[in-house]
Amino acid sequence: MKVLVTGGSGFIGTNVVDYYLSKGWEVGNVDLNVPKHEKAKACWVKCDITDKEALVAVVKDFQPDYIIHLAARTDLDGKTVDDYQANTVGVENILKAAAKIDRLKKILITSSMLVCHTGYQPQNQFDYAPTTRYGESKVITERLVWQSPPTCDWAILRPTSMWGPWFGVPYRNFFDMVKAGMYFHIGHRSCTKTYGYIENAVYQIDQLLMNPTPDDNNKVFYLGDEPAIFIEEWANQIAGEIGRKVPRVPYTLVRLAALFGDLLGSVGIHFPMTSFRLKNMTTDNIINLDNTMKIAPHPPVDRLKGIKRTLEWMSEN
Repeated sequence: MKVLVTGGSGFIGTNVVDYYLSKGWEVGNVDLNVPKHEKAKACWVKCDITDKEALVAVVKDFQPDYIIHLAARTDLDGKTVDDYQANTVGVENILKAAAKIDRLKKILITSSMLVCHTGYQPQNQFDYAPTTRYGESKVITERLVWQSPPTCDWAILRPTSMWGPWFGVPYRNFFDMVKAGMYFHIGHRSCTKTYGYIENAVYQIDQLLMNPTPDDNNKVFYLGDEPAIFIEEWANQIAGEIGRKVPRVPYTLVRLAALFGDLLGSVGIHFPMTSFRLKNMTTDNIINLDNTMKIAPHPPVDRLKGIKRTLEWMSEN
């Protein structure tokens, strides 16, 4: 089997490429960045997905059986949707490239849970409520797919908050802060959120790739773990593995720090706590994973094992 992964040098992509290489598949990685794994460099092609001619040439040359489109700009720093052309123009280009591959069995297009803001429960797969330019760009991602759907089988992926080996900001920061003794519980206002351990996400991607998803009423699949994580419990588990205890700070004090951060931000000075971040850290965000669990019901790694594997990886890297 031949699978082409765009964005295969990123966090999720690194794990996806590693998984299919371990299965003996022929893997192609289209990315601007050098792979993190030395063994993955042999299958890497440097290519900008916003360059249609270059991307089409790479895809036609590789002739994949499957495509997993992960490449994207994922930060929240963009000022306008135009700053996220990898998420708009890039998707247009990968759809045009895929249309030229007669042997293509399936394509997975990656969107984001941030097509809806934290705490919002979409009523259907077309119900969007973004509050960031990044989220808006991913709404465009999905609409482009619906406007020009592939002729082969396809599905849209919405990763939740992913964590595990090869992760970076912001979720590695959470582990780093707990390890350094800098993380604290915010009064008694901890929240519950849907997160996803990366090995389980790769399992879900593989199951969605290998199983047909022909129903147009069920084309969107969130990647994440059940049950949702009570963040206070998660932090305590991480701290317990390294012999630490997480302290608790009064909510009022953190609220004052957030207001101070807002003031500094208004003059261009970064501060680690803002009202936006405080709200995010104290708002539940529980995602309905029913669609995904029907196809991928047996995630291989429980949370405690994932924590241990992540801490081991961090120690080695």
